[in-house]
Amino acid sequence: MPMPEDGRPVHIIGGGPGGLATAAALQKRGIRALVVERSDAVGASWRGHYDRLRLHTTRRWSSLPGLPMPRSFGRWVARDDMVRYLEKYAEHHRLEVATGVEVSRIERLAPADGGPDGSGAADGSGAADGSGTGGDGHGGWLLRANGGRELRAPVVVVATGYSHTPHIPDWEGRETFTGELLHASRYRNAKPYAGRDVLVVGVGNTGAEIAADLVQGGAGRVRLAVRTPPHIVRRSTLGWPSQATGILVRRLPVPVVDRMARVVVGATMPDLAGRGLPRPSQGLYSRVREGAIPVQDVGLVRGVKKGLIEPVPAVASLDGGKVRLADGSLISPEVVIAATGYRRGLEDLAGHLDVLDERGLPRTHGRRAAPGAPGLYFTGYTSPISGMLRELARDAERIARAVARSAA
Repeated sequence: MPMPEDGRPVHIIGGGPGGLATAAALQKRGIRALVVERSDAVGASWRGHYDRLRLHTTRRWSSLPGLPMPRSFGRWVARDDMVRYLEKYAEHHRLEVATGVEVSRIERLAPADGGPDGSGAADGSGAADGSGTGGDGHGGWLLRANGGRELRAPVVVVATGYSHTPHIPDWEGRETFTGELLHASRYRNAKPYAGRDVLVVGVGNTGAEIAADLVQGGAGRVRLAVRTPPHIVRRSTLGWPSQATGILVRRLPVPVVDRMARVVVGATMPDLAGRGLPRPSQGLYSRVREGAIPVQDVGLVRGVKKGLIEPVPAVASLDGGKVRLADGSLISPEVVIAATGYRRGLEDLAGHLDVLDERGLPRTHGRRAAPGAPGLYFTGYTSPISGMLRELARDAERIARAVARSAA
């Protein structure tokens, strides 16, 4: 039987889409779940995104289980609408959410500590096949949180998000740079940069969109530092969203998708090599499998074609008020915005459990519990071509089914 209401709940770390969806899917199966969120509200990372952000995935394929997004949001959902949706989602499903709780470490519990009868599960059920909490002599999990809290759980789902900890490269001269340096996570809109010389570092979706926003917002000069040229695709073509193509081809062999993408991109996107942004030599899907999602064009191509966004080589170092590029040239931007990505931040939380790979990513995700760590699941740490929100929704159902089976 599913875990009874008086037993310890499944603990879900992270109150973003993945955590909320998993809690709702568990609740639907009669399994109590508690979402612990370090900030003071759900959807914290979405609240911190730049003002003009819209999802690059369609409303239809971005909804979470049990509550469709309203049609009034439009096809490409805005940031503020996404935040409202997550708030409504938690309210609609009456999810248990504890805010202001930051979990710093997950530890194994000995069998005697796992449940009220020492069986390893909060309801005393155990799991004879080792797939749950107790079948291999494992007694569940202890979560160490702020304020000296110690939370015990039979099952833990880690959903802290792919974009957890902002990362700025440790460029030589960074500490003594006299210009303004900020991570893209602190960028909201172009207003503070009107008339100023800005260098955006990084040409992923965030960097490309911030560069376009700066141009539209009246920045004096916008340069875009490119280390590896990205694949650029249209968000939709004749009404057909690129996400739909990603869903259709996600299980095809990588070389096949690479060839198909080369033909489609060649026919639909201009060649910007003469403007300093050549096409990548590596195939599109090959890059996706390495974690590099294609850039969906929402103004980058137009800006580069018109000379309003100037691609330049990657940043090599910072020198006083200057930036040295990979080709040895020096430029003097007033502002450097580092769209240089995030770290998952899982090492302190779970690195000691031998569940992460050399990149700091979970070895398994979704319905599969981590090897040697029964009852520990991860969601939201991949870069799917079919859309992150869609896959989070699917993972939520899979995790819930797996937990229900182990609790039976």
